[in-house]
Amino acid sequence: MTDRALAVVRSGALTTVQDRGRAGFAHLGVGRSGALDAPAAALVNRLVGNGPEAAVLETTLDGCALRPRRAVTVAVGGAPCPVTVDGRPAAWGAPVAVPAGGLLDVGRAVAGLRSYVAVAGGVAVEPVLGSRSTDLLSGLGPPPLTAGTVLPVGPPDGGRHARVDVAPQPGPPAELVLRVTPGPRDDWFTPQAVRTFTSGAYEVSAASNRIGLRTLGPVLERAVTGELPSEGMVLGAVQVPPDGRPLVFLADHPTTGGYPVIGVVRGADLAAAAQARPGTPVRFVAVRR
Repeated sequence: MTDRALAVVRSGALTTVQDRGRAGFAHLGVGRSGALDAPAAALVNRLVGNGPEAAVLETTLDGCALRPRRAVTVAVGGAPCPVTVDGRPAAWGAPVAVPAGGLLDVGRAVAGLRSYVAVAGGVAVEPVLGSRSTDLLSGLGPPPLTAGTVLPVGPPDGGRHARVDVAPQPGPPAELVLRVTPGPRDDWFTPQAVRTFTSGAYEVSAASNRIGLRTLGPVLERAVTGELPSEGMVLGAVQVPPDGRPLVFLADHPTTGGYPVIGVVRGADLAAAAQARPGTPVRFVAVRR
């Protein structure tokens, strides 16, 4: 086996391989998937000299630990967290050299939820339908990492290495403000429910995952009580299931659904949703495109 590889020593609560996703297959029932905080993933790739298509690791809350078989350059970004190499503090949000056999430990997030680990050359698992992303809903792509997993690493592009020491990154949100375009099924709700949706106080539920951000808060009353035939779902769609509380679809969302969509969140706001911990206040703000 090649020595251009990373061995997983600690996988954490949930660590997956992610890239920009597999667009263009929704008609086959395959969602896009990809990094939930796409700007954070793109930044750590730039810091180690990767192209934007390179696959990274997405950790959830408590990080992971990796041991490279040969010297590599890595960068950790997204949710702020402690980073160590062989027990010694290393930089977060900056290129870091890890020697062959050294232990890179990405610690528990001190704010936010998801950290990203890029390695020069990218995580080179076999692509499926053009992407290396793990899709938790469909099961496509590599499975979530476990201790002992060995990840191949591609050859680095020496000409792209970032010429910065540290790159600024936005902090995780204290309040999640999601701009939402009403419809297409807002008429399935009472006028009071539509007003409540854009004025009520919600918070992120602990039941949230890569498929969707669930909320706790006021129940939205339906004006139409019948069944809705399944129709196409898009990234950012705000579906209202039978419990009456908004659910924002994220990267691993299904491609169809039978509950009414009261609005669609702007794509630019979804990176912040990826970093919102359970209990974070949520506001939906109506906008028109």
